[in-house]
Amino acid sequence: MEKIKLEIIGMSYSQSQSGAYALILGEAGGKRRLPIIIGGFEAQAIAIELEKMKPSRPLTHDLFKSFSDTFNIKIQEVIINKFIEGVFHAELICTDGNREFQIDARTSDAVAIALRFQCPIYTYEKILSTAGIIVDDQKDQEEKEKPGSKKATSSLYEQYSLEELKDLLQKSVTNEEYEKASKIRDEIKRREGLKK
Repeated sequence: MEKIKLEIIGMSYSQSQSGAYALILGEAGGKRRLPIIIGGFEAQAIAIELEKMKPSRPLTHDLFKSFSDTFNIKIQEVIINKFIEGVFHAELICTDGNREFQIDARTSDAVAIALRFQCPIYTYEKILSTAGIIVDDQKDQEEKEKPGSKKATSSLYEQYSLEELKDLLQKSVTNEEYEKASKIRDEIKRREGLKK
């Protein structure tokens, strides 16, 4: 079966499930999206790596990466290989230099690990055509401007100075409030972009 490369488009709080997040993966060079509902811990692990934050102690996925590096195991790719009763399944394609093997994984964990190993994420046409959605460019732009989007949430921190924001960011990371830290970092980047 031919593999289709996916990219991480974004993540948002799930409207349908309390305490859950929607991870949006997009077809590379295409308009199809694969929305995957994931838990808060996994969302946090993905957001930390996307934002290049350094938690005070390693998270489980960081430990997995350190363990793999220690024993010279490389993750070559992640494949979202099944969609059964509304649940995505994935596997890690690994090598120890001599053998290649597959490890079953939850999709959210597989994506968090793929980010740490900087390896590609794939799926198959059958899964993308069954569970994927097509997003047109105008609808995508309207989503970015809705309340609750990154653009809208930055206004929560407009009252703070840049120095206050940097202090808040450090406190949020120290307290392991990574979602809050991500929003603060977005506001800092927005302001620094305005200065250029």
